[in-house]
Amino acid sequence: MDFSKEDLLPGISFKTSRSGGKGGQNVNKVSSKAELNYNLEESSIFNDLQKERIKEKLSNRLTASGMIQVISDEERSQYLNKERCLDKLFHLLHKALHVAKPRKATKPSKASVEKRLQEKQQKALKKLNRRRGAADF
Repeated sequence: MDFSKEDLLPGISFKTSRSGGKGGQNVNKVSSKAELNYNLEESSIFNDLQKERIKEKLSNRLTASGMIQVISDEERSQYLNKERCLDKLFHLLHKALHVAKPRKATKPSKASVEKRLQEKQQKALKKLNRRRGAADF
């Protein structure tokens, strides 16, 4: 499923607050921390199956009301923090919707098994030779 950041905008609401960290006196005056809330239930770009998959994968980011929450306070600028929140949401949704290819079970080749056993025997001999009285063996 391909979607863009612009497709997500109708379901997004932002909340800003004062942020800690770098910024000096600016931290005490400006609300630069951005909190993005995305209403997944009312979104029309995902079908029911995709919504269930997103809920399952992002369960730790869902609020009680079913909103996906992303917070950013890394930048000094409120605008940059909002952009960062949008980027994070976009990547989270892409990652949640990605279906991994099933792994095909394979057996190690005879040559690799033989090589592993040879290396194991060489290590055992090396350790045996470290012992006192190894000349007796």
